[in-house]
Amino acid sequence: KAQQDIFLPHVEKGTITLVGATTENPSFQLNSALLSRCRVFVLNKLTADELHKIVSKALLVINKTRKLVHNMPILRFNKESVAYLCDIADGDSRSALNLVELADSHFMSESNLEKGKHVIEVTPEQLREILKRTHMVYDRVGDAHYDTISAFHKSVRGSNPDAAMYYLGRMLKGGENPLYIARRMIRIASEDVGVLDDSCLPFAIATYQAVQFVGLPEADLALVHCAVKLARAPKSVEIYRGWNELNAKLDSQPEFASAPIPLHLRNAPTKLMTELGYSKGYKYNPDFKDGLVKQDYFPEQVGDLKILTGKHLGFVRDPDL
Repeated sequence: KAQQDIFLPHVEKGTITLVGATTENPSFQLNSALLSRCRVFVLNKLTADELHKIVSKALLVINKTRKLVHNMPILRFNKESVAYLCDIADGDSRSALNLVELADSHFMSESNLEKGKHVIEVTPEQLREILKRTHMVYDRVGDAHYDTISAFHKSVRGSNPDAAMYYLGRMLKGGENPLYIARRMIRIASEDVGVLDDSCLPFAIATYQAVQFVGLPEADLALVHCAVKLARAPKSVEIYRGWNELNAKLDSQPEFASAPIPLHLRNAPTKLMTELGYSKGYKYNPDFKDGLVKQDYFPEQVGDLKILTGKHLGFVRDPDL
C-alpha cells in the first residue's frame, strides 16, 4: 500500500491504464486515493442454474478421466447432490469445482470403493461427510473476516447468545486469531453493556488474558463463556453515545475545545501560580457532608453541559415485534 501513491499522477494524466481483477474486496487492498480514480466493476455471484451447468461439465471431464485413465467407477450426482454442492459453493464457480475435485479424490481411495461397481451414486449425506472438515468459507483478511465479526458483535448487542456462539464458532473454525475476538469483546463490554453491568469489562479483559496464557484449543470455552455473558447482560449505550456526542462537539467547535480551565480547578504547585489565583476558592468535596458542594466544574464558555442523559437505550418500538 505504501508504494501505490506512485501511480496517482500517471493514472490522473492517463499515462498508464490500470486493469486488475481480484476475488477480494479492493477497498481493503487499495489506497482510497487510487481507488477513487478507478472504476470498480462488481461481478455478482453465479446463479444456481449457472453453477449446475459448470458442475455438470466438470463431472463429464472427471468421469472421462476416471474411466479411461484410471479404470475406476464414474461418479453420479443426483439432483439433490448437485443442489447441495451448489448451495455450499455460494455462487463461486472455483469453490464448486474444488468441491467436485474433493469428491473425486475421496472416491479414488480403494477403501471408499465397492468392488464390481461401475457407477458410484453420490448422495448429499456423503458429500456432507466429505466436505465436513475441508470446506469453510472464511478469509481472515477480507470480507468474511469483517462480515463475521460484525455479525457476532450485532448478535451480542441483540442479546442473542445462540447466534453469538454460532458466529464465534465460524470464526474459530475458519482460523481467526482468538485474540482479535477477545479484543472485540472488551470493546463490546463498554460500548454495548456499559454501566448496567460493570463486571463485564474486567471479565472480558480476563478472557483476553486467558487466551494469551492458554491459547487454543483450551481457551475456546473462555471465549464462549465471555460471549454468552455479554449477550445475556443488560445493555446500555449511554456512555457510548455521550462520548461520541462530546467528541463531535470538540471536533466541530474550536472554542468549545479550547475554553480556559476555571481558575479554582487549576493545579497550583508553585507560589506564583497561587498568587495568580490558581486553585483559589476550590471546595474540597470530602470536607463537606456527603461530598456535596455548589461548584462550577465546566469552563464559563461551555456552561453546564449535560453529556450523560440517564437513558440507556432508545424508545422506538420495533414494528416487527
